Amino acid sequence: MTTPEQLVERLRARFDGRIANADVSHAQATIEVVPAHLVEVCTALRDEAEFRFEQLTDLCGIDFLSFGEDEWPASDTATSEGFGRGVTGDHIQGRFGWDNRPRHPQFLGRFAAVVHLISYTHNIRLRVRCFAPEDALPAIPTLTGVWPSANWYEREAFDLYGIVFEGHPDLRRILTDYGFVGHPFRKDFPLIGNVEVRYDPVARRVVYEPVTSVTPRVTVARVVREDSRWKTAHEEAADDWKDN
Repeated sequence: MTTPEQLVERLRARFDGRIANADVSHAQATIEVVPAHLVEVCTALRDEAEFRFEQLTDLCGIDFLSFGEDEWPASDTATSEGFGRGVTGDHIQGRFGWDNRPRHPQFLGRFAAVVHLISYTHNIRLRVRCFAPEDALPAIPTLTGVWPSANWYEREAFDLYGIVFEGHPDLRRILTDYGFVGHPFRKDFPLIGNVEVRYDPVARRVVYEPVTSVTPRVTVARVVREDSRWKTAHEEAADDWKDN
């Protein structure tokens, strides 16, 4: 069986100059590929005997807007009632500015697509990340020609994040309604949306109006700490599974 560390070394040797980064995180190998080499690298990952990643199991979009920022109080003032602070906090959704974002040494692009692959031949998984070179119109080559299962996943990432997959045979929305404006999983998309829908008895039809019935609140997640609470919950869930 190939270990993630062994896989990373093979990937570095095989794709030197074509991958921007390769490491092991959470016991899984991860490589970062520039868009110009994405299809070439993925085709080799599928076909070459030492890799044989036969299946694309998932593809999703990521928006790194606000990466490194924090909406929550520091640890010396934090309480156990984080959700309440989020509801009643002073911040409002959409405050993040991409131009003034904190600069992270690795995540310098805003939008990326992440692909999860599995090799049944070698019994190992691989994560492939590809950053779009442009933020205004993020575009990444489609992988439908390598793994047909990427089709609907790419449509989902396009719908929710606005990532364009060049060469996709049928790139259109898959989850939001016809005429939907914007991409709801982008960090700067308002949580309450842009419009709300109601039935107008006078007009005898459904009408769209600016949102007035919902109050914005903070949605930046708190850090999940690996303490006894999560360990206890995990053990209790395991016991429930055994009992059933």
